[in-house]
Amino acid sequence: MRAQSRGRTDIPLLEQTLGDNFEATVAKFPDREAVVMPHQNIRWTYRRFNDEIDRVARGLLARGYQKGDRIGVWAPNLIEWILVQFATAKLGVIQVNINPAYRSNELAYALRQSGCRGIVAARQFKTSNYVKMISEIRADVPDLKETIFIDDPGQPADWAQLLADGERIPRSEIAARMKTLDRNDAINIQYTSGTTGAPKGATLSHRNILNNAYFDGVCQNFSENDRFCVPVPFYHCAGMVCGNLLCASFGATLVVPAPAFDPGATLKAIEQERCTGAMCVPTMFIAMMAHPDFEKTDKSSLRTGTIGGSPCPVEVMKRLVTDFHMPEVEIIYGMTETSPVSAQTGPDDPIEKRVGSVGRAHPHVEIRIAHPDTGQTCDYDETGEFQTRGYSVMLGYWNDEKRTKDTITSDGWMRTGDLGVMDEQGFVNIVGRIKDMIIRGGENVYPVEVEGFLYTHPDIRDVQVIGVPDEKFGEEVMACVIMKDGRPPLTYDAMKAFCKDQLAHYKIPRYLEVVTEYPMTVTGKVRKVEMREQAVKRLGLEQAAAIKTA
Repeated sequence: MRAQSRGRTDIPLLEQTLGDNFEATVAKFPDREAVVMPHQNIRWTYRRFNDEIDRVARGLLARGYQKGDRIGVWAPNLIEWILVQFATAKLGVIQVNINPAYRSNELAYALRQSGCRGIVAARQFKTSNYVKMISEIRADVPDLKETIFIDDPGQPADWAQLLADGERIPRSEIAARMKTLDRNDAINIQYTSGTTGAPKGATLSHRNILNNAYFDGVCQNFSENDRFCVPVPFYHCAGMVCGNLLCASFGATLVVPAPAFDPGATLKAIEQERCTGAMCVPTMFIAMMAHPDFEKTDKSSLRTGTIGGSPCPVEVMKRLVTDFHMPEVEIIYGMTETSPVSAQTGPDDPIEKRVGSVGRAHPHVEIRIAHPDTGQTCDYDETGEFQTRGYSVMLGYWNDEKRTKDTITSDGWMRTGDLGVMDEQGFVNIVGRIKDMIIRGGENVYPVEVEGFLYTHPDIRDVQVIGVPDEKFGEEVMACVIMKDGRPPLTYDAMKAFCKDQLAHYKIPRYLEVVTEYPMTVTGKVRKVEMREQAVKRLGLEQAAAIKTA
């Protein structure tokens, strides 16, 4: 038998634009709570939420934004982020998600490569001064015409001015624009690093992300009565799709505890808002279970939730079912390029499959395990590349036809680069990665990108970056460097200082080792698998049994 399967098709795909779907939800549940954000004192019904979205949409129309224009969003989890998400969806303006951890060079690349006309940004986040960074890169981004900073007390009122500009635009113009849109139009660009080091803009349509959100909810037995806690960042596909859009497509309540993940605030929101579900990466759940408020927090309202983003230890999954009071918790697996979910466990799956696999094919999605070299479908229980096909596969990488063709086969299969095994029931276990991508706490780190930067250090002759196991983040980044002749060994503090403000914090190596040579194959290739094994022994790390999730 061949390791290939297809998800259920008894429930039809949604053939709507995001705007049409959202307005249908508003019409059905106008007085139901739509979004709760304690850190901004937001508690809005769907009617109020829709009114606020339309104010932003009218402002963008007043500024002249056309269908297909790109606008970046660079901010933590604020209400303005979601308002832009839905306002652009109604206008056909393509939203470009910008990682809040980006530094100046990463920001400039994303804005320039996507051709952003504008950017909506916070003024700062944690230690990052967004105002300063945007001013530093403006000359390098010729298409960028305006920056709309989210208002802070005592600062110029950019956001308020956007809303004021929209007052002269009737709501009928939003409706007129919505009639010109098609469900297959591009509506979102999300950057994911490539193995060459240059980020790729995964381009997603209304149909891609609306259906992925909806069927994620179908798999969870979701309804308008659910209250979903979403502490994961909106910029990530899982946050904006499996959080924001999921709730909106069902008329459920989105609960956002804080601008960035805070375990105490998340536990408080779960209790006070009587949340029925939560979506986190494993490190977030682990942090909450280690928090001093965990035991005294009332979690009895919970029933479901999803976990994804990085390897999840089996014992953590078991604790979510019992200690976290989430008997129906599910694993989601996929990637940004697939909107993101390709496989998901179900609440009725056997417990050993729910905690020890990434589930089965998502509704209306085909999956298979294929030989990486030949492309032929493997047999059951044979290791090969996890591939997926269907509505969820991205339109392509923005302005990058070559890498699109390298990733999507001529017959539509998306090559994930992950190694998996499928059993006869269709359950998939992810056992490794063809390429050596590191997943640190839900963030993808591509070694070549970090290596390319460290190569610019004047004292480094060669560098190899690997991932090593970490109890908190799933994996951590380790750099193994060879110094130039006559140069002193690089210290960790010096390496960290060299990376500061040049790489996002999660890309900066946690470990540094100065070596004189690397283990090599007979053909001269570095054996990173062997390097990792040796590093684990030297560092005294444990290879925790884990599964990779979306």
